[in-house]
Amino acid sequence: MNPAVKAAYRIEMTRAQKARVAGDLDVAFAALERAHILGQRFLLPHITTHLQMLAIGWRRGDAREVVGQVMRLLATVPGFVLGWIPQGNTGGANVSALKPMPLPSDLQPLLTFSVWRDVSLRLLIAAGIAAAALVGQG
Repeated sequence: MNPAVKAAYRIEMTRAQKARVAGDLDVAFAALERAHILGQRFLLPHITTHLQMLAIGWRRGDAREVVGQVMRLLATVPGFVLGWIPQGNTGGANVSALKPMPLPSDLQPLLTFSVWRDVSLRLLIAAGIAAAALVGQG
């Protein structure tokens, strides 16, 4: 994660935490949606954001959000490995997990990426790990 994206992600996660503590779950969730947009290309931030969304869904007693977040959490690793990132997707259960969405205008300059580059890099890493495992067996 480049420094500008990391800083923006941290700002949104901090905003979400402060709002959650203050009991303003709508503001907290909105901040998590922005954090999701920023962090969805990166495995740990992506998982962290969905866990926080799950916690808010649980706190609200929103079964649809809880189930939606559990399903999204199960899909984060395969989606990461395959590089499938629906750019701009806010991550809540109120939208399709597969639907690309327009980026907020203030985040557009931070989020220039190529899915193909990401997939190629992940495949290269996986091939390296597989090769190292085969060498270790022999």
